[in-house]
Amino acid sequence: MRAILSVYDKTGLVDFARGLDGLGVQLYSTGGTKKSLDEAGIKVASISELTNFPEILDGRVKTLHPAVHGGILAKRDLPSHVEQMAANKISPIDLIVVNLYPFLQTISRDGVSLDEALENIDIGGPTMIRAAAKNFPHVLVAVDPADYTMVLDLLRGNKASVEERRKLAAKAFQHVAYYDNVVAHYLDRKENVFGDHITLGLRKVADLRYGENPHQKGAFYAEETFPVPPGLATAKQHNGPALSFNNILDLDSAANVVWDFDRPAIAIIKHNNSCGLATHSDLPEAYRRALTGDPIAAFGGVVGSNRHIDMAAAREIDKTHYDCIIAPSFSQEALTLLGRKKDFRIISLPGICAAQKPALDYRRVRGAMLVQTADAFTEQEFKPKQVTRRAPTPQEWRDLVFAWKAVKHIKSNAIVMAKDETLLGMGAGQPSRVVSVALALEKAGERARGSVIGSDAFFPFPDGVEKAARGGVTAILEPGGSVKDDEVIKVADSFNIAMLFTGIRHFKH
Repeated sequence: MRAILSVYDKTGLVDFARGLDGLGVQLYSTGGTKKSLDEAGIKVASISELTNFPEILDGRVKTLHPAVHGGILAKRDLPSHVEQMAANKISPIDLIVVNLYPFLQTISRDGVSLDEALENIDIGGPTMIRAAAKNFPHVLVAVDPADYTMVLDLLRGNKASVEERRKLAAKAFQHVAYYDNVVAHYLDRKENVFGDHITLGLRKVADLRYGENPHQKGAFYAEETFPVPPGLATAKQHNGPALSFNNILDLDSAANVVWDFDRPAIAIIKHNNSCGLATHSDLPEAYRRALTGDPIAAFGGVVGSNRHIDMAAAREIDKTHYDCIIAPSFSQEALTLLGRKKDFRIISLPGICAAQKPALDYRRVRGAMLVQTADAFTEQEFKPKQVTRRAPTPQEWRDLVFAWKAVKHIKSNAIVMAKDETLLGMGAGQPSRVVSVALALEKAGERARGSVIGSDAFFPFPDGVEKAARGGVTAILEPGGSVKDDEVIKVADSFNIAMLFTGIRHFKH
């Protein structure tokens, strides 16, 4: 029996090779893999001894040879293949152990040139993996060190079933497909964002206890493309049990909300919506104001901050029970205080607001995928137009901008009511916009007097504006574009409301 071993990840390599050697397997290897085996005292031959041909082109060509691929691809139960192998003095190769250089790590380093990147694209490795996986009824292929023990057990018992071989082959093709995806993303400069084909490379970060509900299975995967998108897969957990499916969703929502604010901001997330949100120059004060949005709903929620959490902020946060908190960083004192609660998940994500958001948003539908660019626009693109007689006051304008940023992250139909850059109430996910206004007013209560509204889409009828006005709202920011805009504006003027149209909609379904 013959095997070729050529791996970048050398975890478990020596013990595995020693096990193969003990079974009488003839080992062949290349480069760093052969060096590791030589140093361990394991008998291993070079690929050149198998091919009777030297490595050429600075190592670019070493396994691309009929002695290698004829030995891998030959069907042992086909007489013509056996005859051709004999005629060409090719011996069968029964086991391929190959995993590929982490191309993503190479291109992620600062200052990596195109030439260096191209030199780190593996050719021989993927070719051997694909050949072995194609011929899996006759050849075993292992790309994951976690499978080495299983492969040894199969060989010792001479009991590698077709189904077990098939599973290894499928894993091998996934390994190559993932690798090729990273290379493709690096080379594709995205002149056309929506190409004819889109591939995603996903690496499992963790198995989860369950999905959204206990009867659903769940796992967490990191998207690995170039450039590497920032996100929770790179975050550090300092305290608390493992993150759940819903924890991750809410933490991502919290990070996305506070990302949009330049000033210190605190978001309190419940079921993917902001039940509390505020900005203030003083972070503890921002938290206190955010908590006023809905102190009852905040219990068991997720806190997000776009600033470092020091002891002053931690003391305020510690007064309420939360499941998770995410921030760029924490002082050691803050970690000690908050960490007293063993079930409190503390997550740091450096650059939570400095990093660029992923360019594309993916939505799964049955049997297909919807893809869109991220809902983002520059300050230069944001040019609301005054449509009522009265213009907003400077304070109203600040609150309107705050409400507009906040409503972007609320499920449609969405209404955000704000004052002093603090969320007072919101209506989320309602089929009727006027119902969303009513919910926001109910939550704001008496605080609604002198507040402003941000609406994610236009008011289709004047009733929503009238209800807001009677509740004490003094200014409204909405996209405009309804066939009844004139009636909506007329009602706003009748209540002396300042109204501006953004021309931009923020649906979030």
